[in-house]
Amino acid sequence: MKKFIVLGCSLLLGMSLYAQDNKNMETKLKENAEYQGAEAHKKHYQVIYQLDSNNPDIIKKAIRNINNLLNDPRLKGKVEVELITFSGGTEALLKTSAFETQIKDLINKGVRVAQCSNSLQERNLTKEQMFDFIGYVPSGNGELVIRGSEGWTIVKP
Repeated sequence: MKKFIVLGCSLLLGMSLYAQDNKNMETKLKENAEYQGAEAHKKHYQVIYQLDSNNPDIIKKAIRNINNLLNDPRLKGKVEVELITFSGGTEALLKTSAFETQIKDLINKGVRVAQCSNSLQERNLTKEQMFDFIGYVPSGNGELVIRGSEGWTIVKP
């Protein structure tokens, strides 16, 4: 008889805990569904995008990510953006690239676009082969290190 009472009590306790967990889960799911994103409390944000791939899908993704950032209402007028290309990403800034219009559009929106000079040398390319509206840095990795140490967020799409 005692076993049945203990078993019955255990079942009741288990069902009570299960009901409580379900209520907690429902509350957590509702709270999660109501989340609108972090608030941008700072007056100024800085981000550098690293593009080191010649994969057209990655290049498109980087451009799309930057545009999405620039269109985020929480960051309107608060964000400074740089796009640094090196290694395979160099191909995005070649005059023969299909990305001229998109790169010009980014620059028009205030994005600084710069190419790693080391990558040009390693790939036997000249500045004359690159878009004439881009900037240059001695090394892409150096730019990332400097910007990172200055507190910039580094994003690699």
